[in-house]
Amino acid sequence: MSKPILDTARLRLRTLDTGDAAFYLDLVNQPSWLRFIPDRGIRTLETARAAIVDGPMLMQQRLGHSIYLVERTADGAAIGLCGLIKRDSLPAVDIGYGFLPAYCGQGYAGEAAAAVLAYARDTLRLPCLLGITDPDNHVSGHLLVKLGLRLVESGPNAEGRPTDFYRIDFAAKVT
Repeated sequence: MSKPILDTARLRLRTLDTGDAAFYLDLVNQPSWLRFIPDRGIRTLETARAAIVDGPMLMQQRLGHSIYLVERTADGAAIGLCGLIKRDSLPAVDIGYGFLPAYCGQGYAGEAAAAVLAYARDTLRLPCLLGITDPDNHVSGHLLVKLGLRLVESGPNAEGRPTDFYRIDFAAKVT
């Protein structure tokens, strides 16, 4: 069962559940997704359900955060994913996002990512946040910089793909 995590002016972010498999299957097979994010071979509703259970649902249970489904509050349309991912190949949590092409260019990714960044800093109190992009994904790199992350390194990722690595350190709050 999904759980609400964040609300913004136009969006609701909630945990994924197996009922989101058709949306997930569609999103991860979009040419725009596959251009910049490795293909994980999810081709059926069954593999989409398994990927949700073994990925976001398990991460949410273990760590208290994961990638979230992004819905428009106006009509409940599922438009993308945005959230926090702890990858074994990275030393800290990174912010991730991907949206259906019909909803790109409307500020949804920035709105969702800004809310997730604030959640990571203020609620989860993470010390820092990473971002990773393909060097050719200029839109994603621009969004990370707009969020306050800075490019710290370019080089191959754990799979050997060219990658830009971004980071933001959150200042300790004085109480």
